[in-house]
Amino acid sequence: MRIGIAAIAGLVAMAASLPLLAAIPQSSILNSATSPNTQPEAAQNWPQFRNTPTLSGVTAAAVPAALRLQWTFDAGAAVDSSAAIVDGVVYVGVGDGRLLAIDAATGKQKWAYRAVSDDYGIGESSPAVANGIVYIGDLNGVFHAVDAATGKARWTFKTGAEIKSSPVVASGKVLIGSYDGHLYGLDASTGKQAWKVQTDNYVHATPAIWNGVAYFGGCDEFFHGVRISDGAHVVSMNTEAYTAASPAIASGIAYYGTFANEVVAVDIAAKKVRWRFMDPDRQFPFYSSAALANGMMVLGGRDKNVRAIDLGTGRERWVFPTRARVESSPAIVGTRVFVGSSDGKFYVLDLNSGKRLWDFEAGAPITASPAIAGGRVVIGDGDGRIYAFGQ
Repeated sequence: MRIGIAAIAGLVAMAASLPLLAAIPQSSILNSATSPNTQPEAAQNWPQFRNTPTLSGVTAAAVPAALRLQWTFDAGAAVDSSAAIVDGVVYVGVGDGRLLAIDAATGKQKWAYRAVSDDYGIGESSPAVANGIVYIGDLNGVFHAVDAATGKARWTFKTGAEIKSSPVVASGKVLIGSYDGHLYGLDASTGKQAWKVQTDNYVHATPAIWNGVAYFGGCDEFFHGVRISDGAHVVSMNTEAYTAASPAIASGIAYYGTFANEVVAVDIAAKKVRWRFMDPDRQFPFYSSAALANGMMVLGGRDKNVRAIDLGTGRERWVFPTRARVESSPAIVGTRVFVGSSDGKFYVLDLNSGKRLWDFEAGAPITASPAIAGGRVVIGDGDGRIYAFGQ
């Protein structure tokens, strides 16, 4: 889903301080929980939307201090889907209905899987990769499981309406939301439906996983919690806000923006809103999902700004203005924020101050979110170009 000027010496110093971690088993990545004040485990892979099941948007991957464009891939149609990167392969959905596998080092296509006809493409649904399978939803309401090595279909599952939510794999199940108003729990190997849970409107957001429960804000203005093991609806809390952004969870608190022009922090155990943030001067919806690090959440807004908000108090730390809506969801590496804007630029910002460190002019709106792994940052734009930045 979309459902982010220092001196070169400063950049080099930051890069040198970033830990270079070895890759860990994919199963560990897909079942980890990330604190906002600790480094996440995933470094060589970015296996799903927002990287971790808690949707933290953070990675410990080493990223060069000075970025350069390594390659560009012309996908031929708009790229709203955010990439996954696993074992040196980039997986991303395209507006004409193709799921692409691209070699992360060279930018060469490995295979293309046709999800649907040209009439129904792949929108914001972003792939998740686990156990050799790539999962993604399309705008015809079909959910696909594709062999990661060959690009051949493993199985498909039909929902009742378009899919813009991104899949999450946990406890042997793959979870996906649909505009038919349901969250589905499917067997990750076979695609057999284990359960489905109904809400009163679209399920646009991607669920975040915390202690065996999938949490998401709904377009029905409720914050939902669904137990992964059996599909029991354990939380249904009215937050009075239509929600398309996906929550990011840390220490039992879910953080997300809403179409009521607010950002909220929901205490999961207490089932109450801990704080609400609203800009007193610029009241616009939040579509971007947040990244959590260093006691802050960073997200974009339809007010054209990227902002950081204190996790404890809900007070604004800094604001960075762009020239158009920011629906891209930021990613954080160390003390750098990576985010696209509909103004056609890809930005790198300082996490602590919000100052611009670097930008790249794509020339087309960027609503997809960055994926970061193996020393590369990958992102697509509205003209169908996929970019890889690295050393």
